Amino acid sequence: MDKMKVFNFNNIGLRQKLLIIYIFAVFIPITLTHIVFYQVTSNNVRTQKMNDISLTVKKMSNDFLIAIEDAVGISSMLYTDYELYNFLETKYESTTDYIHAYHDYYDNISKEVPLYSPVHSINLYTNNETVIYAGGIKQIDTLVKDSEWYKDSELVRNSYPVLTRRIGESGKLDTFSLIRELDNYVTIDSTQKILEIKLDLRLMYNLFNDVTFPGDIYLLNGQGMIEYTTNPKVNWAEGNIKYPSVKLPDDHVVFEESFNLKYLNNWKVVGVAQEHVLLEEVESSRNFILYLALINLIFPSLFIIYITSSLHFRILRILKHMRKVEDQHFELIEGARHGDEIGELTQAFNRMASKIKKLINEVYIADIQKKNLELQRKQAQLSALQSQINPHFLFNVLETIRMRSILKKEDETAKIIHNIASMLRKSFIWGKDWVKVEEEIYLIKCFLEIQYYRFDDKMQYHIDVDPDAYNCLIPNMSLIPFVENASIHGIEPIKGKGMINISIKSNRDHLICEITDTGQGMDKEEYERLLQSLEEAEDIGEHVGIKNVYCRLKLHYEDNFEFSITSTKGAGTTISIILPCIR
Repeated sequence: MDKMKVFNFNNIGLRQKLLIIYIFAVFIPITLTHIVFYQVTSNNVRTQKMNDISLTVKKMSNDFLIAIEDAVGISSMLYTDYELYNFLETKYESTTDYIHAYHDYYDNISKEVPLYSPVHSINLYTNNETVIYAGGIKQIDTLVKDSEWYKDSELVRNSYPVLTRRIGESGKLDTFSLIRELDNYVTIDSTQKILEIKLDLRLMYNLFNDVTFPGDIYLLNGQGMIEYTTNPKVNWAEGNIKYPSVKLPDDHVVFEESFNLKYLNNWKVVGVAQEHVLLEEVESSRNFILYLALINLIFPSLFIIYITSSLHFRILRILKHMRKVEDQHFELIEGARHGDEIGELTQAFNRMASKIKKLINEVYIADIQKKNLELQRKQAQLSALQSQINPHFLFNVLETIRMRSILKKEDETAKIIHNIASMLRKSFIWGKDWVKVEEEIYLIKCFLEIQYYRFDDKMQYHIDVDPDAYNCLIPNMSLIPFVENASIHGIEPIKGKGMINISIKSNRDHLICEITDTGQGMDKEEYERLLQSLEEAEDIGEHVGIKNVYCRLKLHYEDNFEFSITSTKGAGTTISIILPCIR
């Protein structure tokens, strides 16, 4: 059992080593530093932003409280004003008496109202039937008693002021008023008196629409109802809307300021902002940190890449020339000489290559030249021997016999001799690798006519070739060995007659060649042995012709052809070849 390989840093390539050094010494430390710096900066910015927004909400709450306290101060002043009570309690005998009393007292109050910016106007409600209901004096009639502000403040307005909303000139609940029962001086015959301090219509807008707050402000009463909001999607002036029913953003952050005064018991100012809006400054700082990190990474990375590429290129160049030495190519490494270790290694390689090349030239090339001379001498002897047996002598003899057969009227014999001469001439000429289908068919016809002459009508044949296929090129003598096998090994051994069919079809880019015989065929064992020999590249005796053709097809077409053999014992054999059509 092999031992487990122990990790060794020396087995890692130079480029990988430099990359590891860069990752652990530069990339990871810089990345971690910037991540920590970003986290700390983000937390600091977020905390500061949250504090600023909290102060904004607190300021709006204080401003609201100051405005309400101003109105409460006016109500307290009027609540203890005996002259006001006397003005509203007096039973006036005539209209003139009331008008004098109105001008003597109420005009002074009207002059003081503009001194308080939150206050829009003051209304006095009474059920004294001797007063004139005009100029801020209003009657407590059935309509007033049925109003929402009257009912809402009925239980507590005799104890302390009540801040409520009432229907304004727009017909909506958009007017804020401070309601207080005037019951400080009560007698047996006292009438009911109610003070209404109507706040400025723009007060809430001026208080809560702070441009520095990045969200929506809600003013909630003690029951959690929305009294006012800057959210344009909430129509607060239509009626009572519960704050929990408002759909808030998923990433919302809430800021609250509560009031614990009697007249603002559990009222709240609630600020709702989206966290991503709060962190816009954090994101801007993140971009700055990201750009800084990229700068810190890009420039060192480019510098390290430049250095490593130089080292890697020079080392690869040495390795490339050393591999050439294995193939006996002793090329020197060109370029400027450098003083570092790689430069010294390059110079040492050049000296070594020069010495080896010189040694080979002095020893081995001389020996090779000697052997080449000996080989040329033997080749000359072989050529001289071959020239003694000239194939043209055979062709001339066959041509002489053919001519004598023609003179003696033996036309069939002359034709066979002509076919034999054609086949011999073709078999002696191997310098031509490619032939037209037309030439191959001509040679096949010569062979089949000779066989027909030998066996008379025992062997018949039929050739069918598409006209477009005649000019296609195929490897020389790539079909005739199969025709020969069909004749010699297929038809000859049988007792009866046999038929050989040759079909060549042209299908655009392919030639489809089929050679079928009705001979004895092959049994399963012989058929499988033939197919196996084709794949194992081994010669198998009598089928050497098939193997030779298959190897040449592989050589010319590689895997761009199809070759198949089907054979049945006693029925015959079919050879199918599909080749690329080369015109």
